[in-house]
Amino acid sequence: MKITCLDLEGVLVPEIWIAFSEASGIPELKRTTRDEPDYDKLMRWRLGVLKEHKLGLKEIQETIATIDPLPGAKEFLDELRSLTQVVIISDTFTQFATPLMKKLGWPTIFCNTLEVAPDGEITDFRMRIENSKLSTVRALQSIGYETIAAGDSYNDLAMIQASKAGFLFRSTEKIKQDYPELPAFDDFDDLMSAIKQELA
Repeated sequence: MKITCLDLEGVLVPEIWIAFSEASGIPELKRTTRDEPDYDKLMRWRLGVLKEHKLGLKEIQETIATIDPLPGAKEFLDELRSLTQVVIISDTFTQFATPLMKKLGWPTIFCNTLEVAPDGEITDFRMRIENSKLSTVRALQSIGYETIAAGDSYNDLAMIQASKAGFLFRSTEKIKQDYPELPAFDDFDDLMSAIKQELA
């Protein structure tokens, strides 16, 4: 019994914070988990930048409404879901992910939640569980699944390494160089072929 675990941003959809950085004209918000391995540190820094610029959930959701899945992502996901169970494991938040899940055909996603004040200020965030990607993969393994995982960033490495098969997808050159033992792909067809070999 196998289940495939995929990251969301950078794998199936563009990076939300990069899109918002461009829309808001705040270049420092381009920093993502590709640059900063410590997610808690990254998010607290982001909330500080939002507060400084008096920006909240509404402005970010307006940007998200303009984001479409990466070319070929929905077709890849549809085909993969016809072959095996798939779960998206993301460090994003329900308030960000829901419109994107609609565009991807409502796949299953495990993610986190934001705490939002009545005026729309994002005051805090609640992680579903510590080390959520690795914890989720291990939980799936504990109930009898062999996991296949793919992601692009530092926060995906633990779930990729803990899985029966794991792949980097559209990752950075630095991560690919630092982890040469992990097969790396940049094209959905190549990733699908690799996953199909594991499912066979």
